[in-house]
Amino acid sequence: MAPNGEGAAAAEARGRRQKPRRISMEGLQRAMSDLALELTKADSKKQLQQADAAAGGWGGGGKLPAITEQLEEARCECCGMLEECTPEYVRRVRERYCGRLVCGLCAAAVSGEADRRHGGGGGGGGQTTEEALAVHMAVCGRFNRVGRANPVLMQTEAMRDILRKRSRSNSPRDDAHGGSLTRSSSCIPAIISKDIN
Repeated sequence: MAPNGEGAAAAEARGRRQKPRRISMEGLQRAMSDLALELTKADSKKQLQQADAAAGGWGGGGKLPAITEQLEEARCECCGMLEECTPEYVRRVRERYCGRLVCGLCAAAVSGEADRRHGGGGGGGGQTTEEALAVHMAVCGRFNRVGRANPVLMQTEAMRDILRKRSRSNSPRDDAHGGSLTRSSSCIPAIISKDIN
């Protein structure tokens, strides 16, 4: 036996090695997350290499090729927002919107207006787009003249328009169908009679 109790310490150390080490749930989740991240990186690298080979190998390790056309700044004719566009994109937009250059937001608004005016069928073709574009340009022009200079006035006019629409929809026929809430009699006599009894 070893002097000074070294034998007992060595035997205890051997006993500790034989017991399986407990892994906490947090440690296990961290290990799974690290493994998933590594697998994702390897998978995406493999996909980039396959895409590079399929596209004729533009090179650069998965980078996109440079745009060969020049970008130009184009201003939306409705709202005035600037965008960088290729000449081909500008040409396609002008063809679709009656020779006008409109940004993506205004294009969505014009399409929505065209759907609203003609029930989504689009039966009028170019005329539908032309009418919707004229309506949207009028709204944008009015906003640029009035709304930017005096936003409180613009908000007041919007509230007036909402009230006008609501007053038009409140016809006597709507009241017959329960379109609005009205009080037929006072509830105070019922409350007073409960207090007396």
